Amino acid sequence: MNKGLDESLGFVLGVAYRKVAQLFQHQLKDHNLTPEQWAVLYRISEEEGMIQREIGKRAEKDKPTTTRILVALEQKGLIHKVGGTEDRRSFRVYSTPEGKTKVQEIEPLERAAMKEASADLSEEEYKLLIGLLRRVIRNAEDRISAEQQ
Repeated sequence: MNKGLDESLGFVLGVAYRKVAQLFQHQLKDHNLTPEQWAVLYRISEEEGMIQREIGKRAEKDKPTTTRILVALEQKGLIHKVGGTEDRRSFRVYSTPEGKTKVQEIEPLERAAMKEASADLSEEEYKLLIGLLRRVIRNAEDRISAEQQ
């Protein structure tokens, strides 16, 4: 099935990710955010008051990456943390008014960048692509889980 690197799922997915991220990064340049920071800020805005572990899970980031991004977002005044009542080591994360405004400004830019990246795909092809990618993700997650047991 594989006929070299150019036919490798991992390689092609990596190239596609980098190109789409680069396209989106261009849209973000005036907002002083990276695509990774945007993903975390967006996830926080979807459900205010999550703990760091849940944010990382929803944004598909590991703990060190999530920590680094939260620190950056807090320094930019886009989020604030509130100490947990049950466990003093945990905290809940909320968007600031500036963070909420940033989400409203950037969400249409993200949609536009994704539309540009998928410009020559029909709606049916786009849905098929997303479905296939979700299956690949699920297969990889299942395999990783099986290997960790």
